[in-house]
Amino acid sequence: MQHKTSRRRQQVSASPGRLFASEPTRRQQWANKTAQDILAGYPPGKAPPLKVLEVLLELFNTLHTSLDKTVSHKTRHERAQFLRRFFRDLKAKAGFNTMPDPRNLGQKHIHAMVHVWQREHLAPATIQTYLSFLRGLGMWMGKHGFVRGPAHYGLSVEEYQRHEYAQRDKSWSAQGVDIQGVIGQVCAYDPHVGASLRLIQAMGLRRKEAVLFRPFESVVPFEATGLAYEDKVADQYVRIKGKGGRVRFIPLDSSDRRAAVDFAQDVVSSLGAHMGNPANDLKQNLRRFDYVLEKFGITFRALGVTAHGLRHQALIQHFETLTGQPPPVRGSGSLSPEVDQAARQAVSELAGHSRIRSAGAYLGASPARQALPRQSTTKTAHSVLQ
Repeated sequence: MQHKTSRRRQQVSASPGRLFASEPTRRQQWANKTAQDILAGYPPGKAPPLKVLEVLLELFNTLHTSLDKTVSHKTRHERAQFLRRFFRDLKAKAGFNTMPDPRNLGQKHIHAMVHVWQREHLAPATIQTYLSFLRGLGMWMGKHGFVRGPAHYGLSVEEYQRHEYAQRDKSWSAQGVDIQGVIGQVCAYDPHVGASLRLIQAMGLRRKEAVLFRPFESVVPFEATGLAYEDKVADQYVRIKGKGGRVRFIPLDSSDRRAAVDFAQDVVSSLGAHMGNPANDLKQNLRRFDYVLEKFGITFRALGVTAHGLRHQALIQHFETLTGQPPPVRGSGSLSPEVDQAARQAVSELAGHSRIRSAGAYLGASPARQALPRQSTTKTAHSVLQ
């Protein structure tokens, strides 16, 4: 019997050298030194705490907390920003006279900062993320299990439990936005950004996926997808590489999807080009995307929507097309459990998520989600919805 190789990171103390290929290249003066050796050069009480933190970030911030892989640049940036702010806030907000060395961080420090977060009424998802970042810090120092569960710090379930299911409809139509009118204005001002919005609307892409979309290279025949022949719904598909490197294929099975791709092909300057301005890098193109959206009021403050709300729009419409009924987030809940689950699976696949329950973040909770036997989810969504 073949055993599946685990990608879970070994629970070891601060690693000597580079135990994993995913670890960053060390400074030349750190070569052949263990993390303990390196940190020994910054003795507690003598080295500035923030300097020690920077050393820890340089050694470990590229690594995933539990899996043997690296994390995205976004996660690295957010984790580093949080940890720096956390230690500064221990003095500025939590009332400690001195900033502790990260290696001397104690439960009293975490308790104090959790109280600060409670006073500031941080969202449950934010608190979950902060505790996760602190768990990572503990693991870097060999303190596995140092950060306890949220209840240990006096957090109620409501204060730390994420809402897995959408509580309100975040789509553009729900906010009364003239979708075609707004996208048309953006297309006239900046065709690259406009084309990205049309792709999001037609296929539910993420912002980054839309900007990186290559309208010629990403279009492939069905035979190149590797999908089962019985699931074929179109002659051509688009190949999307999403979060975590997961690849999905979206059929060009509607006039809206085909038109969005055609428009994108008219905008780009070459067969290998993506939807960003070829003169800019990804960071600049994402910044340009955000700038144009803000210029046309596509923000919570102005119109009450964001580009991600257009993704909600597409996924909700996909559910309605498959079932003929609106999802629970729009007030419906009369579908049979099997049809509801199959439609959620299809929405999850379109969105690029690996779990069916992720669809609940767009559709809301199904009243009958517990009624469907687990084994029924092994049927393809395509077969159930025929």
